[in-house]
Amino acid sequence: MIKARYPLLYVPSWEEKRIVDTIQEVASIGPVGKVVYTWTVATGLYRRGLAPVPNTVEPLAALEFVEKFNRPAIFCFLDFHPFLESRNVTVRKLKNLANVIKQDFKTIILISPTLTIPVELQKIVTVVDFLLPGEEEINALLDTVVEEQGEHQYRVNLSKSEREKLVKAAQGLTLDEIENAFSKSVVTDGVLDAADIDLILEEKRQVIRKTGILDYYPVTEGMEAVGGLGALKEWLRKRGRSFTDEAKAFGLPAPKGVLVTGIPGCGKSLCARAASALWQLPLLRLDMGKIFAGIVGSSEENMRKAIQTAEAIAPCILWIDEIEKGLAGTGGSGDSGVSARVFGTFLTWMQEKTSAVFVFATANAIEKLPPELLRKGRFDEIFFVDLPQPQERMDIFKIHLIKRHKVLKKFDLRALSDASEGYSGSEIEQAVITGMVEAFDENRQLNQQDLIAGIVKTVPLSRTMSEYMLALHIWAEERAVMAAFPEQTLPELEPSETDLPLAEPEEIAVGQDCLLVVEAVESTASMETSTDLQESSEAEEKKKAIPGVGTSF
Repeated sequence: MIKARYPLLYVPSWEEKRIVDTIQEVASIGPVGKVVYTWTVATGLYRRGLAPVPNTVEPLAALEFVEKFNRPAIFCFLDFHPFLESRNVTVRKLKNLANVIKQDFKTIILISPTLTIPVELQKIVTVVDFLLPGEEEINALLDTVVEEQGEHQYRVNLSKSEREKLVKAAQGLTLDEIENAFSKSVVTDGVLDAADIDLILEEKRQVIRKTGILDYYPVTEGMEAVGGLGALKEWLRKRGRSFTDEAKAFGLPAPKGVLVTGIPGCGKSLCARAASALWQLPLLRLDMGKIFAGIVGSSEENMRKAIQTAEAIAPCILWIDEIEKGLAGTGGSGDSGVSARVFGTFLTWMQEKTSAVFVFATANAIEKLPPELLRKGRFDEIFFVDLPQPQERMDIFKIHLIKRHKVLKKFDLRALSDASEGYSGSEIEQAVITGMVEAFDENRQLNQQDLIAGIVKTVPLSRTMSEYMLALHIWAEERAVMAAFPEQTLPELEPSETDLPLAEPEEIAVGQDCLLVVEAVESTASMETSTDLQESSEAEEKKKAIPGVGTSF
């Protein structure tokens, strides 16, 4: 563009130094190089290595110097956007200069972290995107940091694959941020290794926090914290290497995303966090409420800003929890079409995106989602999370008991699984917590009866909303992939295999209520059975009394 004599360029970026360095290199190309001047409101115009030009601090005076300068040159104006917002004589001066400097081989480049173009300059200014450092630049910077820190006897312990992960983790940061992160990693423990990826991700967390739209979730739980859902786990595991250079060389594109729907409380959100740990990628949560917050007309800009931030941080996972609530109004006109426009922006990006941003969306009410979101091409797969199967319930109890430092051999996991049939993972967790509250209140250790009592006291969603559950199953039968492997019947256990000793009656405490409930249920069932047999016998007698009924022909 400089060679084509574009008069006025605008580069929205934070990387002033990197841009000016690039411009210096461009200006030196050719038989007759161009001189480069840089302007700031603190110093005025200056050339690198020389004193500032006197009386050029004021924007108008600096532009007059540009007009009178009689050599081919490039003028970089840093943080000039406040003077464009005021709509004063400076804007008019820039407009006049655009027609003059083009004939004199001079170019004005505005460099600012925000894009501000007055309507008077929209047909004159050309916006140039300056991309963040790529893998080649990051690799070169890493070599430089290693060489500089090597003088202090620091070690580098990185394999080829680990170095690739470290470089990819640094993508999305400015060159200064990457250099600071690498230097901090080296001096913290005297070695640069794969463990320093977490420090790089922490720098990304700072970038995300400043946007105010996306939330960064640190990795705290891995796939071992997810009970069951074997098919979904396997699907995620197979795509763990899809973000590497090896996959790119193989011709394999990065996965687009996955939509996980199903029964509330069965681990959909937990899987998003576990996927972040499995892939060692930053997890960004998009809060749709923040998209629509703020002044009128800012929702579309908020969505674009969120997308740009996610792409800058890529490779990463963009987690949209309960997506149906954020897109509930896309079909109506109550908000003057704002939801529809935001939804359209998001759909277009999902379809056309080339960056390694994996969208992990969860939904409870799948019927509220617009059909264009569910078609193939938006998501790689749609998974349905059902109530946990017997073995999965055993795994969930095991996870929560170990998490709370309990000895597993003191509990009969099979009995707990049988007692909690129809319970979701979150309901099982709450039953464990309820039992622990009772045990702690009585200053004793948690036992089997405490957990059984906690299960009995919890009314599962499958009982209170059975019609809703049935509708979900009908929808998922032919429209989604089951997140769990097909149910397998658990083998029968011999009595000797159960390590759980039977509790004495005086030790039951909270469990006493549970036993009374069970006894009452058994008594009622016995009475109902007796009544049913009596009625059946009476019916048979009546049939015999009617000719032709009950006889075989």
